[in-house]
Amino acid sequence: MIAFQFPLLQPAEILALEEVLLDAAEAGEIGETLSFWESSTSFVALGYGNKVSTEVNQAACERLKIPILRRISGGGTVLQGPGVLNYSLVLRAGAGSPLVSITGANQFIMERNAQALNKLLSVERGMRNAAWETLSIEPPTSNAERHIKLQVEVQGHTDLAIAGKKFSGNAQRRKRTHLLFHGSILLDADLKLIEEVLPFPSLQPDYRQSRSHGNFLTQFPSSAEQVRKHLASAWSASPAVPEEIAKHKQLLDRQRLLVAKYLSHEWNRRV
Repeated sequence: MIAFQFPLLQPAEILALEEVLLDAAEAGEIGETLSFWESSTSFVALGYGNKVSTEVNQAACERLKIPILRRISGGGTVLQGPGVLNYSLVLRAGAGSPLVSITGANQFIMERNAQALNKLLSVERGMRNAAWETLSIEPPTSNAERHIKLQVEVQGHTDLAIAGKKFSGNAQRRKRTHLLFHGSILLDADLKLIEEVLPFPSLQPDYRQSRSHGNFLTQFPSSAEQVRKHLASAWSASPAVPEEIAKHKQLLDRQRLLVAKYLSHEWNRRV
């Protein structure tokens, strides 16, 4: 698997590039890939079937000049921007693979990601009080409790959470032979801004228990560099060699042609 680190791109460029990578893999032009990206500006990313009228505070977005774009994967609506690290996996779902079904892919990929981040959590943060503070959780008071490990858990269908608080949402888009599985990881996100531009979602997992964004979300206590490193290791992804980078540049040319789709009213307000 090849690992790419995308530069800071504009919102429409990001979404277009993910679609290009999936289409290129489906056409047999490239193999499996793991890509990382962040957006330097805030934007709302709608799930493929989400309604703007119910999932977005449009007045707040207009006032704050935050664009609303639609991605090609399912799942809920999220706020992208500084402090949110994203990964994109393009995988082959061959016969006999755990990826052949939506449920199987969710379980296989989420469990592997959770294991990778649990390893990072135990190595980098341990049980230091800073970790508890970052997670907005009361630290243990007794010496015995301090030996309890913070654990990353798969919650709902495609959430990653610590102590019942979500820090990562994930979704997928499937084609005949390949799938795109991507997710966002809150590292230093503006949780107050999320509360302002996203109303309570129309659908919620049971473990949310009707909590507001502010009480439900948390940040993963690590750096983007370390998260990228551990996820790349978990997926045995190697940095792109010059030949792959050249191919990647060709994909960027296709991506530029697709950007107009993600800027169009017809696509973004299609539901």
